[in-house]
Amino acid sequence: VRSEDGLITQLTHSEHAPRSMAWSPDGSMIAFVARVPVKSDWTISLPPRPEGADWSPDPVIVDTLHYRQDRVGITNDGFDHIFVVPATGGTPKQITDGDWNVGIRGIGVIAGSPTLAWSPDGSKIAFDGPGGESDARNWWTSHINLVDVRTKEMTRLTPEGGSWRSPDFSPDGNTIAFVGYPAHEKLTPLGDLHTMRADGSRLRALTSDLPDSPMTPHFTSDGQTILFTMEEAGVRNLQAVSLNGTRRAVTSGAQVVTLGSLSDRDQIAVTYTRSDEPGAVAILSSPRASTLTPITDVNGDIFDGVTFGRVEEVWYDSTAADGQEARVQGWIVYPPDYDASKKYPLILSIHGGPQAMYNTGFNLRFQEMAAEGYVVLYTNPRGSTGYGDDFVQQIDLAYPGNDHNDLMDVVDELVARNYADEDRLFITGGSGGGILTAWAVTKTDRFAAAASVKPVINWMTMALAADIGQFVRRHWIRADPWEDPEAYLKFSPIMNVDDVTTPTLMMVGEEDWRTPAWEAEQFYTGLKMNGVDTALIRIPGSSHSIASRPSRLNAKVDNIMGWFEKYDPAKQDDKTD
Repeated sequence: VRSEDGLITQLTHSEHAPRSMAWSPDGSMIAFVARVPVKSDWTISLPPRPEGADWSPDPVIVDTLHYRQDRVGITNDGFDHIFVVPATGGTPKQITDGDWNVGIRGIGVIAGSPTLAWSPDGSKIAFDGPGGESDARNWWTSHINLVDVRTKEMTRLTPEGGSWRSPDFSPDGNTIAFVGYPAHEKLTPLGDLHTMRADGSRLRALTSDLPDSPMTPHFTSDGQTILFTMEEAGVRNLQAVSLNGTRRAVTSGAQVVTLGSLSDRDQIAVTYTRSDEPGAVAILSSPRASTLTPITDVNGDIFDGVTFGRVEEVWYDSTAADGQEARVQGWIVYPPDYDASKKYPLILSIHGGPQAMYNTGFNLRFQEMAAEGYVVLYTNPRGSTGYGDDFVQQIDLAYPGNDHNDLMDVVDELVARNYADEDRLFITGGSGGGILTAWAVTKTDRFAAAASVKPVINWMTMALAADIGQFVRRHWIRADPWEDPEAYLKFSPIMNVDDVTTPTLMMVGEEDWRTPAWEAEQFYTGLKMNGVDTALIRIPGSSHSIASRPSRLNAKVDNIMGWFEKYDPAKQDDKTD
């Protein structure tokens, strides 16, 4: 912490870094989450190491079903629990205990990022997580729990089987707002905003049938309104809902707003970004205000004089393989010096998830591609969030598949409009987009080159060895591999690798446990065996989030662009001339 006179004091000294810090209401305490190591009960003892010997590390012993998490690594060496420490320094006190982890570790949620919410009187902390030992086959389930800071007594407040997260206390401490959904068998349901009394009674949903799940709920100072952000049709804005369920938009427009914090007087701090404007911090004077007042401009000098590519929104009709029709949204980024009389090479970029959403925020990667002379196309095919639960569920038990047509139909649209040269089409995507890229090249040879980044290639190996394998087994496939192998193999790109002729680059992080390296390696090996041009790029030290460091992001984008340039027919013609 930093004192008023500018002195910095280190409050904790631990092998495991604290995270998810939260100040107590009176500022006297800080709660945080940290890992508590556990000793293995493995009974085999190894001989002592000879003094001065260059001895190999001890073996890693795994004896749990879920033992590894992307961005974390091996997880059965301890459990994440809540501590509190005086703000002036002292010995942290552990207030939760047991063989379970504080926080949600489900798909789409960054491991190790629980929400801690102090009660207004500072006596209790509400948090998300299982709150006790749970079935390892359902490790992504989560409750809203309450722990007494003094006695360590803990109470589980929400019903069994659901996924509940992001608690926030009302100012009087009587009500808790939170987000989630009950037990389900769906692909991935959308959550709603709920409230309950602080003892778990009177649980009710304040929202229903939203375009997407609410995020980061916060009570206003009068306790009568809850603010949250929500994604819808490519934008994210601030919403407000009263305790009687009346919802209204606070901000609006083609932007991506992230809720930061509220002052005691209900001033709201947010970050925002727009297609032509990188992220900035802004203030809303009250929940009734709608105008963002920027208070930072950290990128102004960097981009002064830079011409960005124009971003245009497109909507188009598409029919899935099962015959379902959908209206699909996408965006085009034009080269800065775009000339409508010319045809340009096109890059189709596919988002991951698949429950995710491209948006209207500033995208430096796409601007870089456009600056290289490409028309860049990105779209939200069915399965994306932001368009309601039905749109998400249209890829249930049909992924990849129904979303493939949405992607190909928009490419057809742009070729028909003469925006793109049909001989110079390129395709790429990461994670869920990596799967769809690999799937596309097994279905069509229309692309001059492809780059599949951190994909799933074999759903069997994914279900048995990835960190979300149990989620895949229960909710995406809903069968065990040995019971119904066909359910896994019919959506695995590896089964159709012999249909690929497109030069296809494969890329993955060496420490990716979400879509482990062996997924990309399988497709690479199959392509090599079949004589298809391919290369495998392994990013050292990288988890599933290759772009989490600038150097890795550069390595990712530069290698993809280099691969496309290598197989661009126009560039090859230039070399021949």
